[in-house]
Amino acid sequence: MNDPLVLTDVTKRFGDFTAVDRFSLHLPRSQVLGFLGPNGAGKTTTIRMIMSIIYPDEGRVSVLGHPRAIDVKDRIGYLPEERGLYRKMTVRDTLRYFGRLKGLRGRELQRRIDAALTRVGLQEWGNRRAEALSKGMQQKVQFISTILHEPELVILDEPFSGLDPLNVDLLEHLLVELREVGTTVVFSTHQMEQAERLCDRIVLINRGRKVVDGTVAEIRAQFTTRMLDLEGEGNFAALADCPGIIDSHITGSHARLELADGADPHVVVRKAIENLRLSRFEIQRPNLQEIFVKLVGADGQLDDANHPTRPGASPTGDA
Repeated sequence: MNDPLVLTDVTKRFGDFTAVDRFSLHLPRSQVLGFLGPNGAGKTTTIRMIMSIIYPDEGRVSVLGHPRAIDVKDRIGYLPEERGLYRKMTVRDTLRYFGRLKGLRGRELQRRIDAALTRVGLQEWGNRRAEALSKGMQQKVQFISTILHEPELVILDEPFSGLDPLNVDLLEHLLVELREVGTTVVFSTHQMEQAERLCDRIVLINRGRKVVDGTVAEIRAQFTTRMLDLEGEGNFAALADCPGIIDSHITGSHARLELADGADPHVVVRKAIENLRLSRFEIQRPNLQEIFVKLVGADGQLDDANHPTRPGASPTGDA
């Protein structure tokens, strides 16, 4: 069975500017892919090529075994970055409209609308106009309109943007439920912890080129850097000056210290025990946020010196 989403050496130019440069991707079924990158990296351009909104200048796209998403549009759910509702329409009328666009009718459509509104806590708001809803409520309506027809492939462009913590938590649970029923999901995000928690695979794109592609474990294994994570009471700032510490992030009762190659973490731990009331310490691999910063840098430029392989390569060799 074909992978639901395959991109092969896809390139897109706008005049002299190359927005996406020879980007390749193979996504198996029933997985959640986190599509990461700084602003302007090429994420939305890539998603628009997947959705046949624009077409690549070079390379090939395969969506559910077809060269154009528009040929299988009823099997796809798509939530774009720029979104909105018809403000004067009620919630139920909005969902009926989008459901009918995807081929749903009659009692089955009504059943799905009732179940979806109950699932997101909007059952009492079905007959209210969209303009009466809060922003979070509107985003929940937009999300369920995206998945109402039970698509095989769901593509979400920054779906968590602007949501409060409770609605973020709800949407995360809905994504997990989609994966559990076999749906393939792609979502772009700036939230590294969220991607690390939810995703089976991660793709990092920068300046239109793929930088990293793999599971979180595969990506973290590419980086030999060790992080010393400590918690307790006292002045953690003094630990930043210990031999072998090349970077530090200290906030209140927590310190996360980056160790140089060959540095002995026990020296730092001994100093911490002598000068602080230490409640926990652990040696870890860098998390996804730290890897992202190392690869892309604070200014959004790829840091070649910190990359484990050549720019554009992935841990699995899929360039």
